[in-house]
Amino acid sequence: MRRLLILEDGTIFEGEAFGAEIDVTGEIVFNTGMTGYQESITDQSYNGQILTFTYPLIGNYGINRDDYESIQPTCKGVVVSERARLASNWRNQMSLDEFLKAKNIPGISGIDTRALTKIIRQHGTMKATLTDKLNDSMDHLRDQLRATVLATNNIEQVSTKTPYPAPGIGKNIVLVDFGLKHSILREFSKRDCNVTVVPYNTTAEEILTLNPDGVMLSNGPGNPEDVPEALEMIRGIQGKIPIFGICMGHQLFSLANGAKTYKMTFGHRGFNHAVREIATGRVDFTSQNHGFAVDRDTLPECLIITHEEINDKSVEGVRHRDFPAFSVQFHPDAAPGPHDASYLFDEFLEMIEAYQTELARG
Repeated sequence: MRRLLILEDGTIFEGEAFGAEIDVTGEIVFNTGMTGYQESITDQSYNGQILTFTYPLIGNYGINRDDYESIQPTCKGVVVSERARLASNWRNQMSLDEFLKAKNIPGISGIDTRALTKIIRQHGTMKATLTDKLNDSMDHLRDQLRATVLATNNIEQVSTKTPYPAPGIGKNIVLVDFGLKHSILREFSKRDCNVTVVPYNTTAEEILTLNPDGVMLSNGPGNPEDVPEALEMIRGIQGKIPIFGICMGHQLFSLANGAKTYKMTFGHRGFNHAVREIATGRVDFTSQNHGFAVDRDTLPECLIITHEEINDKSVEGVRHRDFPAFSVQFHPDAAPGPHDASYLFDEFLEMIEAYQTELARG
């Protein structure tokens, strides 16, 4: 069956349908990763987006039980150049086509993803529609697309509604869920932490009653300015408890301290992004998935830039001058991607230990 991909600028691609048989509209973005399509599709940071993979062959190792970053993905659709007809891997449980059908997500293959990526890089991310209505008026379909207003409550859609535990015997961590990846939980589990996951709109008072040793601000989708309640929460806990923010958590931490954010032309999505630690000159290759960034020129005196992206010099990490709190724009948990920066979880726990030692000394 044939399927259309229609872009907001009027460009139309025709390809082969796979996955669910439904029409969807969302923001179209591209991911430059060569592997890890299951982790990417199930990453809640893609909520509301149509995900294009630049790597030419997707689906060759199928879907397995180990690589979920969430159980119910909320991306709108998947665009690939070529979909593998046969999945070959000892962990394979189902094909990509079967998985997308089960999750009610449409896909399209046979698309010139290189041409599509060039359009997005030139004009920026834009709205797009996947549709099977090949016989409808193209002008009508374009008008419908342009008239569509995309949701702005992305974090509300993906955050847990009730708190839940990920038990351990080590440090007590409260993880604020803005659309977390399961790999963050895995990293804390490796370090024996006792984690309590709470909704995005949990107040500072509610967090402090849990008596945490530290607070993690997770990744998540959308515009950080759409969750002002999170800024109040961050202001209410910083200085009282160590904080570590990742991706959306980094942007919210920066906003809470007076910085501003901006929408990038096409964002960073992939795991080949080189990031330099300013203090040491160390370069890590990092996993990233974000369309907004912290504006360097608006950073307040209380925040120090710790990391920057080598290619575009965007802010990739900050640390508070006075409080035990820091954040990074990239994903030290990877999944998919290199684990160069996983040491940051250890630095967070070391920060907690140092803070508690200082408190004990009075």
